[in-house]
Amino acid sequence: MSMPMGIAVSGGMTAEGMAGMAMGGIAATGWSFWNGGIFVAVWTVMMTAMMLPASASMIFMFASAQAGRAREVAVPTWIFVTGYILVWAGAGIVVYVLVQIGSELATSLAPTQRTKWAPVALGATVVGAGLYQFTPVKRVCLRHCRSPLAFITQHWRDGRIGALAMGLKHGTYCFGCCWALFAVLVATGVMSLAWMLLLTLVVFVEKMLPQGRRSGAVVGVMLISLGIWVASGAGAMPWLAQPL
Repeated sequence: MSMPMGIAVSGGMTAEGMAGMAMGGIAATGWSFWNGGIFVAVWTVMMTAMMLPASASMIFMFASAQAGRAREVAVPTWIFVTGYILVWAGAGIVVYVLVQIGSELATSLAPTQRTKWAPVALGATVVGAGLYQFTPVKRVCLRHCRSPLAFITQHWRDGRIGALAMGLKHGTYCFGCCWALFAVLVATGVMSLAWMLLLTLVVFVEKMLPQGRRSGAVVGVMLISLGIWVASGAGAMPWLAQPL
């Protein structure tokens, strides 16, 4: 890894900064199936590490329900998890495309323009993530993620294909719940360890703890405030990824 993957890095939007959206040797400019594959693989591993703790109750609920219906438990459960992970892998493909488009846009701007628009773009992303916390889509997806028994009861499908379909559906709800938060992670640089840990904690609290719904609103207000602060130029975004 020679540079952080994301839209912003500490020190402003230089050509190597905003365009340096790279992970694991991914080129900052140009398109490559090889680099795209590496990007998606690393993204998927990272998302799995960040999201599985908050999905543990859903996985255990599926395994328990499967045990009550058939002798085979381990394989269908792993298939369920695989379906969940596939959703985040698909999201990685979308992120890779957006990162490359952002890279090309950044390199087309003069350095002074990059410096001018960098905080505005970053702040707008953060504000958008905060506003999403209050949308009906967020509430619906979070409700499904917080209710494993209701999800299993409503969406149960028998067999291995059924397990895959359920994993995909759960992953879709999970993505609908969290995508805006991870847009902030991409904007700040995916290799920002502080943001990775913070957002992992936010997702865990939202999905697992009784006060999760209230915490979502608090996080929304904090993100909106932070985004306005950054976009106005009053201060810099904290914990931006540092070039390696």
